[in-house]
Amino acid sequence: MSTTTPADAVNAIEVRGISKRFGRIEALKGVDLTVPKNSIFALLGPNGAGKSTLIDILCTIRQQDKGTASVAGFDTRKNPLSVRRNIGVVFQNPTVDSRLSVRENLEFHGMVYQMPYRARKKRLLEVLELVDLSDWIDATVGSLSGGMKRRLEIARALMHEPRILFMDEPTVGLDAQSRAAIWDHLGRLRAGSDLTVVVTTHYIDEVDSCDRVCIIDHGMILADDAPQALKDAHGTTTLRLRPTSPDTASALRSRFPTAQPGAGDTLVLPLTGTEDLAGLMAEIGPLSSGLELHQPSLESVFLGLTGRDLREAGPAKPARKGARNG
Repeated sequence: MSTTTPADAVNAIEVRGISKRFGRIEALKGVDLTVPKNSIFALLGPNGAGKSTLIDILCTIRQQDKGTASVAGFDTRKNPLSVRRNIGVVFQNPTVDSRLSVRENLEFHGMVYQMPYRARKKRLLEVLELVDLSDWIDATVGSLSGGMKRRLEIARALMHEPRILFMDEPTVGLDAQSRAAIWDHLGRLRAGSDLTVVVTTHYIDEVDSCDRVCIIDHGMILADDAPQALKDAHGTTTLRLRPTSPDTASALRSRFPTAQPGAGDTLVLPLTGTEDLAGLMAEIGPLSSGLELHQPSLESVFLGLTGRDLREAGPAKPARKGARNG
């Protein structure tokens, strides 16, 4: 169903010098980005980093102020319809109709994309098999579990055979088993086709299996590479601790200015490798209800580059019509 990609399109997505401003807020600042074909590409950034604005531009929901963006070989400004025919989108918030059946939701999507009757019927069965929902074809969507609804969202996005699949927080709110199942399905989808997947997520542990990870903050790309390459180049060994009280936490932050807030009420202390680790742990031990030593991870890469936890909100911004976080 998708429009043929121009023969000279080497990459699935190419972004050059993209800038976007909302009044006084510069959401994107000359972003350059390349997403190889047939890859799973993760875009990470704190709230307000610019990732949602970038995704909106790539999906032709917004237009950039400066720069160029090519998606599936088509310019997002000059050929937005061709771009849309070649992409599928799974939004963060559910958009399937819970009153309709699984079959009816997919049928409607196929008709919107003007898929011929026979092709629509055939593709419907194929995508349901891809996401293990064949036995639920006539079930009302409202009766499905959260994980099943998410898989249906993926199936719907794949109905018109897009070349690129955009997924915004595909596993948010799901239990660990459902999250793992979603990523397993994505891996199988990519392996069995030339599909390119672009995903945003707040679960850093999920992107370790991606082909490339791009970290964005304050509208700029801070790093873009394979997960292990990012760890080698930017990773930091960290000591994670849980202060025994708020006063203790303040004292620890004063004693260790490089400490960053971690998940929950924990503090994350980056280590340089020159510390007397035994002495450091003996000093901190009485002030903490728990100590954990962590080797370089994507989380430590993210904290080291942005100085912020992934879920931390950005600075307060004046509300303006048309502006959005992310």
